[in-house]
Amino acid sequence: MKIGMPVYPGFDLLDVAGPWEMFNWAGYEVELVAEKPGLIACNAQQNPAPKPSNIPLHVEVKTSFSGAGKWDALWTPGGAPSALNPRMKDPAYLGFLRKKAGEVKYVCSVCEGALLLAAAGLLDGYTITTHWAFIPCFQQSYPKVNLADGFPRYALDRNRLTGGGISSGLDESLKLIELLSGQAAAVGVQQNTQYYPDPPVSSQIPQTNYCPLDGA
Repeated sequence: MKIGMPVYPGFDLLDVAGPWEMFNWAGYEVELVAEKPGLIACNAQQNPAPKPSNIPLHVEVKTSFSGAGKWDALWTPGGAPSALNPRMKDPAYLGFLRKKAGEVKYVCSVCEGALLLAAAGLLDGYTITTHWAFIPCFQQSYPKVNLADGFPRYALDRNRLTGGGISSGLDESLKLIELLSGQAAAVGVQQNTQYYPDPPVSSQIPQTNYCPLDGA
């Protein structure tokens, strides 16, 4: 199995690194691609002021869109609002998503990556989930996209698999492994990574009417 991840400057690191780890344990090949290969900086929002510890990590990408291989699934990561806005208007990135969506078994996004699929017209008529803070963006700009009730960790509608907030990519990647290779394979990855979440805090997901893209 081969999973393709088109990254861009400002992508969320955990959207890529966490699922990459899960797919690696499943024995899958993961191909990172970018419009312009090289060192791609992940999201490192510096608030309130830049600090040495906030210097963004970089991922080395060696493959361009034109060199991408044959994939079983497209995995679209989210990113900072300042990174999403230009991608949502980028004909090269959106065109690549459309091309690959027509070739793969599953079209996936995690977190705000759903906005990129929506901008490419790939989620119209599908029920999806995304990061809670970006739900108003869909209500405002993508009325043809159906939002799942509540805040599920992932949502599957036909061959569209979408994940909630950043950490939800771990659950979603296990679901994709189950879809591609069966339940036993997914259980094996869960056991090998010891993925049995038990956070030390408990809270409720906030409600919001503000789209973060508006202020980026």
